[in-house]
Amino acid sequence: MEMTDLWSSVLTLGVGFIGFVLRGYVLEVQRLQILLNRTREEYVTKSDNSASMNRLFGRLDLLDAKMDRILERK
Repeated sequence: MEMTDLWSSVLTLGVGFIGFVLRGYVLEVQRLQILLNRTREEYVTKSDNSASMNRLFGRLDLLDAKMDRILERK
């Protein structure tokens, strides 16, 4: 076996191993994206989101009114 054949074999095995590892990472990322999307779909509904946003805006309005009262005193 010549040196070029040996070098070609080593490079082929190295590139194959790197490709195998990268493929595993890509598949895992895809799996996590699917799980994340399912979680978002299951736990956040439009009505829940609207209720939360209304509560948040209500609190912000109260905070704004309080800040206005504080600024009026000074």
